[in-house]
Amino acid sequence: MKTKTLSLPKLNQLNPTLESTALKLMEEAGELAQAIGKYRGLSGEKVHMDNDTVFGEIARELLDVAQTAVTMMFVMEDQYGINIENLLKDHCTKLKSKGYLCQ
Repeated sequence: MKTKTLSLPKLNQLNPTLESTALKLMEEAGELAQAIGKYRGLSGEKVHMDNDTVFGEIARELLDVAQTAVTMMFVMEDQYGINIENLLKDHCTKLKSKGYLCQ
């Protein structure tokens, strides 16, 4: 099984709520979709960039989505006592049962 480990920090000087983080997550996901659409010519704009630049921009937007999702996990742990580690184990079990991961 191939995995990617990504460790993102808890951000300082923020007081995110569940609601504000959910809204930020949707905003960042929208920016990711916009970047993909723009660079694929779906917005009607003519964009002349090489693939490395295009995919670099998309990857940066994807990291913004990931950082915001991780921030939301910190909010869930800190404010609501949710054990993300246990839920991650359950999540992997679910993926295995659906055939997305090798047993």
